[in-house]
Amino acid sequence: MPNLVTDTGVVFSRELRPMLRNPFTIVFSMVQPLVFLALFAPLLPKVEGGSALQWFVPGIIVMSCLFGTSMTGSNLLFEIQTGSHERMLVTPLRRPALLIGRALKEIVPVLAQAALIVAICLPFGFQPHLGGALLGLVILSVFCLGLGALSYSLALAAKNQEWLFWTVQQTLLFPLLLLAGMLLPVDNGPGWLHALSRWNPLTYVVDAERALFNGDVWASTTVTGAIAALGVGALGLWVGTRAMKRSD
Repeated sequence: MPNLVTDTGVVFSRELRPMLRNPFTIVFSMVQPLVFLALFAPLLPKVEGGSALQWFVPGIIVMSCLFGTSMTGSNLLFEIQTGSHERMLVTPLRRPALLIGRALKEIVPVLAQAALIVAICLPFGFQPHLGGALLGLVILSVFCLGLGALSYSLALAAKNQEWLFWTVQQTLLFPLLLLAGMLLPVDNGPGWLHALSRWNPLTYVVDAERALFNGDVWASTTVTGAIAALGVGALGLWVGTRAMKRSD
């Protein structure tokens, strides 16, 4: 176990250094969420007792996580194509560490993007609850860990067919986004749509983030969101480590 922790730290620092040298990549990956924020926010209805941003911004924060983390497998695809991944496989580093370290790195840009989105929205009336927001970011980090691991697993499965990675990623991305109610509530939609949203773990994460950013720390949605994030995190690490062990 100590060797696994040390190896994971080595991989984590290796993956983090390029991003620290070029932090613009964090801003670039936020383009789509910021476009949605700029185009949808003016259309939000007026609400009594606060800004509609209280409902909308937490969904956008989860969206930035979904967009950024789901495509990180493309970095591994590039390393596979250039031979860098093969050189990593023959090092003494443990195979699970190669996956866990990469997935942990994905938490850093997610937290940075969340801070930027909150900072941008503060002048427009968004008022996050500090303690709830911090707990929400912990839950979101666990979800990102699992989603990043699944993205890397998909890259390993599609290493000889790059188009397959993007096909699967794009096919799943927007249904997950829309069914989670990030942009529009689905509670008043048709029964089949509401039923599908209940099968989407991202729905529970989004609901938890909205409750926490508004200070409702003890809401039932916080518990279900944490369970959903832990489930995705555990599933992603299990699938990812198995895929990395079998990588050649």
